[in-house]
Amino acid sequence: MSELAGLRALVTGGASGIGLATARLLAARGAQVAVLDLDPSGARPPLLGFTADVADDASVRSGVAAALEALGGLDVLVNNAGIGAAGTVEDNDDEQWHRVLDVNVVGMVRVTRAALPALRASAHASIVNTCSIAATAGLPQRALYSASKGAVLSLTLAMAADHVREGIRVNCVNPGTADTPWVGRLLDAADDPEAERAALNARQPMGRLVGADEVAAAVAYLASPAAGSVTGASLAVDGGMQGLRLRPEGR
Repeated sequence: MSELAGLRALVTGGASGIGLATARLLAARGAQVAVLDLDPSGARPPLLGFTADVADDASVRSGVAAALEALGGLDVLVNNAGIGAAGTVEDNDDEQWHRVLDVNVVGMVRVTRAALPALRASAHASIVNTCSIAATAGLPQRALYSASKGAVLSLTLAMAADHVREGIRVNCVNPGTADTPWVGRLLDAADDPEAERAALNARQPMGRLVGADEVAAAVAYLASPAAGSVTGASLAVDGGMQGLRLRPEGR
C-alpha cells in the first residue's frame, strides 16, 4: 500500500508502543517518517530518530527543526507522546498533576506550535492526537490521566476550528486499554498481574486489550488523503467500550 507516498510525517513518542506501531505503518504505506522521543533508539531505519523532551520547549523546537530539515518539510504530525498516572484525586500530589498535564497536554501544544509553519506550507496537512477512552468514560483509579485526556479531546476540537481554514485537519484517536509497554508495567506492579489483565480484558466488550497496530491503523486513516473531509473528529479504537452496554453472559 502506498497511499501516503510523498508525504512527510513526524510522530512524537514514536520509539515504542502505539507511537512506534504508527511510525512503522506510516512508513510501510509510503511516507517518510521521523520520530521524536526521549530515547529514539527504538526507531530503526527507515525511520529517522531525533531526541526531544515534549516537556521542554527548547528541546521540542530543536528536535522539530532537525526532523523537518531531514524530511524537507511536513505533512502529517502525530502527537502521541504521553505519560500515565494511577489513582483517585487523593492519590497524586500537585507535582504529579503538573507533570502529567505538562507532558500530555502542553507537550502537544509545544510540538504543534513548532510544526505549524511547516504544516501551513503543505498541500495535505493533518494532525492526529492520541487521546483515550478515559476522555469519554469514567474509569476508576485514573483521575489525573482522565483529566489530561479530556483536555486533549477539547484541545483537538479547538485546534480543528482554529486551523481548518488554513487547510490543516485535526483529529484524535481514543484507544481503549492497549497492550503496550506502559500497560505491561502497570500489570507487573499489580498484586495479581494475571487477575488484573483478566479484569482489563473483561471491561472491553470484545474481551481483549486493543492492539497497538489497531490504533496505528486508525491514525494512518485520519492522516491519509482518504480522510480529506474529516476534521474535529475522535475515532474510538476501544473494543466497543465507549458505546456498547452488553448484558452479562447467560442472561
